[in-house]
Amino acid sequence: MVVEQLAESWDLGRWKEKYRGRMAEGRSRPGGPRVVLLCPGTYMNESGGSAGPARGAKRVPMDRVIVVHDEIDLPFGEVRSRLGGGLAGHNGLKSLKAGFGSPDFWRVRVGVGRPDSTDPERVASYVLSRFSESREQVGELITTAARETERLLEQLAAGPAGEEERG
Repeated sequence: MVVEQLAESWDLGRWKEKYRGRMAEGRSRPGGPRVVLLCPGTYMNESGGSAGPARGAKRVPMDRVIVVHDEIDLPFGEVRSRLGGGLAGHNGLKSLKAGFGSPDFWRVRVGVGRPDSTDPERVASYVLSRFSESREQVGELITTAARETERLLEQLAAGPAGEEERG
């Protein structure tokens, strides 16, 4: 949802079916940085099989890759970004690490909260279900995550990237 909002706000036009997903390309603003947005069409735990080949074909350096993902270890509504880091059992991140050949990509971590259980089936059901929060709260979360992604993109375009977490 965050990537789709970015594509719309950047007026990237039509999505193309490529790299086992949907891809849109263009500039974030007139004269701004070139961007390639990819929404893998694979299962989350196979997303590296889509993103890895796309990154290679587009020759995007690892320190310019930004992955936007859900994060159950952050409360709903909290958004943080960082370069690299652990995978915390996130199967999508594990697949991306394998697809990219490195864990050293930027992450915009979108807090969706954690269910009241550690049972893997209940956790999986939670992250695959619809939000229980109001439409307004979800919209605010998407906007916050899109703004953080844009901020990070502009930071990367401006010069050397730091490794601190921001949130």
